[in-house]
Amino acid sequence: MENIIQIRNLKFSYRPSRQPAIREIDLDIRKGEYIAIAGLSGCGKSTFCRCLNGLIPHFYRSGVMKGSVTVDGLDTRELPLYEITQKVGMVFQDPESQLMALTVERDIAFGPENLGLPREEIRARVEEALELVKIAHLRERAPHELSGGEQQRVAIASVLALQPKILVLDEPTANLDPAGAVDVLNIIENLQVQKKITVIIVEHRLELALQSATRLLIMHDGTLVFDDKPEKLIAKDIIPAEAYGVQMPSLIQLFTQLMDEGHSFSQIPFNIPLAASIILSELGSARSTSE
Repeated sequence: MENIIQIRNLKFSYRPSRQPAIREIDLDIRKGEYIAIAGLSGCGKSTFCRCLNGLIPHFYRSGVMKGSVTVDGLDTRELPLYEITQKVGMVFQDPESQLMALTVERDIAFGPENLGLPREEIRARVEEALELVKIAHLRERAPHELSGGEQQRVAIASVLALQPKILVLDEPTANLDPAGAVDVLNIIENLQVQKKITVIIVEHRLELALQSATRLLIMHDGTLVFDDKPEKLIAKDIIPAEAYGVQMPSLIQLFTQLMDEGHSFSQIPFNIPLAASIILSELGSARSTSE
C-alpha cells in the first residue's frame, strides 16, 4: 500500500532548550492505517503530531527543525499551512481550543468558508460532517453549552469538513469519562472504516486505543522505541513496555496470568469481543474433550 507520510531523520528542539523534543525519527505511514501512539508525558508525542500537521515549523518558528516530513508527496516545510490543513486534520486534547463560533453549525462551516469554497459546497460539507459524527441534532446549539464528549465530536466534525486524508488526534479522550471516551473512539473507528481515512491517535487509555489500532508506536525520550503490531507487545523479549511508561492493558494482564497458571489459549486478545470468543471456544473444546 502506498505511503501517505514519510519522515526522515526528524529532529526538533524548542528554544531555548538544547535538549531535542524529538530526534532521529524515521517513519513511513501507509494510507488507511490506524496508528496508536503511546509513551510517558514529555516523551515527544505532541511535538511529533505538530510536525505532521505543519504547526512545526510554520507556527513554532523559534524552534529548530532538522530532517523532513512529507505528506501526500509534499514537503511540509514548503507547503503553506492552510494547504496542509486540507491534508492533515488535527484534533487537540481540549476541544474548546478549537471551537469559537456561536453555534455548532457555524463552527463546522468556519474552515470551508476560510478556504473560499462556494456556498453550496460549504453547506454539503457541513451536513456530511454533522451526519458522520452524529450531531445533526446539535447544529443550533452553542458549543460552550455542550458536554465534553459533544464538544469533542464538534471538534472532529470541524476538521472533517476540510476533508483531510489524515486525521491526527492528540489525546482526544483525556478530559472525558470512560463512557465518553468509548463513544469518541467508536466514532473515530467508524470514520476510518467508512472514509478510508488514515488515523494517528495519541491515547493514554491504551486498552481502548488498541481495540481499533493496527499499529502501535511507543515513544521514549523523543525517539521511537517500538513500531509494530499491537500483539507484539506480548513478546516481552522485544520490548519491556512498562519500562517506557506503557502499562499493559488489563485484558492482556489477565490472560497472561491465566496462561502462567496453566490455562491454554490460542491467542491473547486485545479487546473484549475477541476475549469472549476465545473463552467460549476454549470452553467448548474443554467440554468436547471431557465428553
